[in-house]
Amino acid sequence: MQETFRVKTRKSQEVVDITRPVAEAVARSRRDEGICTVFVRHATAAVIINENADPGFRADVVTALDRLFPQGIWEHDKVDDNGAAHLKAAILGPSESVPIQAGRLLLGTWQGIALVECDGPREREIVIDIR
Repeated sequence: MQETFRVKTRKSQEVVDITRPVAEAVARSRRDEGICTVFVRHATAAVIINENADPGFRADVVTALDRLFPQGIWEHDKVDDNGAAHLKAAILGPSESVPIQAGRLLLGTWQGIALVECDGPREREIVIDIR
């Protein structure tokens, strides 16, 4: 089963919790066991699994990425002025997979699934693949 949903980001860089729509898709799939892959169809956004309870962590992700990949020093900036955004997304990756057990995502207590916007604000398309 595959589903697609969209997220409209509000900032140039942000981390958006998408755990709920993914969990709802798993529930609709009626899969008792399997794997759920979450994939963002863009080159300047990423999907991560990490701390979900502390909003400060989401800010830390943005800060850490900015320190690793400063603006304005990349070859791609000559083409589209968003080289840092592409590098951030490339390092994080466009997808994550989560096991399904008893019809639910098998995430840890503090884990959540998040979209990392690296070049917004934009509308991002996310594909959920459940097998």
